Amino acid sequence: MSSRVLLLVASALGHRMGYRDPVEVRRKVERQQRRPAAFGPPKRLDRHCRVTAHFRHGWPCYEVVPRDGDAQVQVLYLHGGAYIEEVGDNHWNLIEKLATSGAARVVVPVHPLAPRGTASTVVPDLTALAGRLTADGTLPTVFMGDSAGGGLSVTLAQRLRDTGGTPPAELVLISPWLDAVLDNPNIADLQPHDPMLGVEALRYCGSLWAGELDLAHPWVSPVRGSLAGLPRTTVFAGTRDILTADARRFRDLATAEGVDVDFNEAPGQIHVYPLWPTSEAHQARSHLFASLPGPAFSPLAK
Repeated sequence: MSSRVLLLVASALGHRMGYRDPVEVRRKVERQQRRPAAFGPPKRLDRHCRVTAHFRHGWPCYEVVPRDGDAQVQVLYLHGGAYIEEVGDNHWNLIEKLATSGAARVVVPVHPLAPRGTASTVVPDLTALAGRLTADGTLPTVFMGDSAGGGLSVTLAQRLRDTGGTPPAELVLISPWLDAVLDNPNIADLQPHDPMLGVEALRYCGSLWAGELDLAHPWVSPVRGSLAGLPRTTVFAGTRDILTADARRFRDLATAEGVDVDFNEAPGQIHVYPLWPTSEAHQARSHLFASLPGPAFSPLAK
């Protein structure tokens, strides 16, 4: 698929496939509460990966490793979906590529969604999981996430820093949602070009995730917390995504704190564009793979 076709599809179906229409987003939440969506990995992963699961926290946590060869890096993957939708096919596609092309051990927590799961109830459990992974030390550990999962990746790194835990080796943020307040004045310049996201709809999702916390709380809006001491961070963003305004803000604030930020902004690309089947996404994934620790990563992985 070309990025032009993807943009046309997103423009036509953005009210359904994205988070632009507040009414449709509310219906998504209601449907998920009434009939939860499937979340498990597709059967095709079994052909090339070994998949296991545990329920230590009362919710599933999957481990995906390559069938052939040893893992060279460990990735904690935190999926997007505005905190209200489950891990989906695009996420599993990337997770499969990380395992098969990248020789990664990928840990995929499927935490409770908002409004049942909120930042104050989920972040502590995810921090405990993240801390066990980084403390193990057998493999370098990367926190990676898209959209809401990108924001969570930063939150977990901040929590480990503040509690004396072992930090991750790197953060990889794909179109990260870093501020649920969404009051960045530069959003207004991006909104007319974004076919998938809208401020009002996202703010509603953010309020469900925040629960009793304020939207500006660092567990909900990590760009408002301290960015000092974060590990090397790779960011992917597109110019047709309102969240890019706060991704740029993160870049500037983190760089000022001495964080090494590899910031990749793709002209004309929509929200979480590296997860879509386009040539621009392939280029982004190649850069992503090449940036990670572990010699087995192949920049040619498709």
